[in-house]
Amino acid sequence: MQSKKIITIFGATGAQGGGLAHAILQDKNSSFGVRAVTRDINSDKAKELAQLGAELVVADIDNRQSVENALRGAYGAFFVTFFWAHFSAEKEKAEAAIFVEAAKQADLKHVIWSTLEDTREYVPLNDQRMPTIHGQYKVPHFDGKGESDKLFTAAGIPTTFLLASFYWDNFIYFGAGPKRGEDGRLALTLPIGNAKMAGIAAEDIGKCAYGIFKKGTEMVGKRIGIAGEHLTGNELAEGLSKALGEQVVYNKIPADVYRGFGFPGADDLGNMFQFYDEFEKELNKTRDVSMSKQLNPDLLTFEQWLKKYASKIPV
Repeated sequence: MQSKKIITIFGATGAQGGGLAHAILQDKNSSFGVRAVTRDINSDKAKELAQLGAELVVADIDNRQSVENALRGAYGAFFVTFFWAHFSAEKEKAEAAIFVEAAKQADLKHVIWSTLEDTREYVPLNDQRMPTIHGQYKVPHFDGKGESDKLFTAAGIPTTFLLASFYWDNFIYFGAGPKRGEDGRLALTLPIGNAKMAGIAAEDIGKCAYGIFKKGTEMVGKRIGIAGEHLTGNELAEGLSKALGEQVVYNKIPADVYRGFGFPGADDLGNMFQFYDEFEKELNKTRDVSMSKQLNPDLLTFEQWLKKYASKIPV
């Protein structure tokens, strides 16, 4: 372990960090070692990482000293925040500031910051086409991360900015999958119009991040968007139909209707889907499938993802 360059991975038991940790640990010839940051070293996922050879450390990303301790002696780090645990862009910005100060203290050679666009650069707060949330955001779970990018740049942290896409896994775990209507038919309800939305298998995000670390410091300063495919709502529904063995129709609704569904974060997600819809070209240009494939030759298409996971989609 000591001869390897240590990557401190925050969120190591989550979707993004866990994918990166597994990608490194499963590569027996890797020049990197994994320091997996977790809040609970006794969790099953943490124990699994330890068995694979990861060094486990407990850290709280809201505590600068514990973040500094987790970074001590590391070559690089993967930084990710967890908006859906608290629904606060302010908290994410504060956590990003802690990451930046701790990274500077540790003199890291390569950092990946898992970020997203600051949508206010596309839709200003005074633009009424989508509502402003909490008085200062359009898509809070994008904007807090995007606003924090400049902290890394201003501090001179050698950073690659990694922008993920819509997780297809949301169809399993986040309640975004097809629902059965009163007529018994399955419908996928999304407000993305006829736009092609960038999507990705959650496990591929970490694999792409590993590809970035392997390319090394030539990736510093770059914004790398990743996607497995760009698909319309109809194409997503067609893929689901084949995999589930029954027809799934695409129920195209206005973003305003989605925002009114009332579950926690519905307004944020409604605005996000509207952003994907209205800025399709810009977002998909950033999320380059061929570049993603270069970083991760095992990149899954939607059809391949469905072959692995369709049975887990609750219908």
